[in-house]
Amino acid sequence: MKSVPLAIFALLSVAAAGAQAQPAPQTVNVSLTSYAFTPSTITLKAGTTYRLHLSDDAGKGHDFSAPEFFAASAVAPEDQAKIKDGAVDLEGGEAADITVTPQKPGTYPLTCTHFMHSMMGMSGQIVVQ
Repeated sequence: MKSVPLAIFALLSVAAAGAQAQPAPQTVNVSLTSYAFTPSTITLKAGTTYRLHLSDDAGKGHDFSAPEFFAASAVAPEDQAKIKDGAVDLEGGEAADITVTPQKPGTYPLTCTHFMHSMMGMSGQIVVQ
């Protein structure tokens, strides 16, 4: 009879170990300024969860447009509504956090789609290794 409680205890211990909280996602800060992303190249690892902290540090609106990247990533359900047509649109001084797990290695273009912003240098890339 002692083996049954021990077996249940062992099973519960294994289940509890597997249910431990995952580490908090690593935060990647991205500044959107007048005609630049800083950093302009964002390097991430496939299968790792990140919190992209996007801040529009300019006096006017910009967006973080990376539709191919977002399509190849898992976005946290609570952040999906912040992305419209593959872009996160921010007003001057506004910030947004997007929790994302890149799924597929590759190099994805990053641009601001506001009129002439990418032409003036507001572009970059997201590299997923």
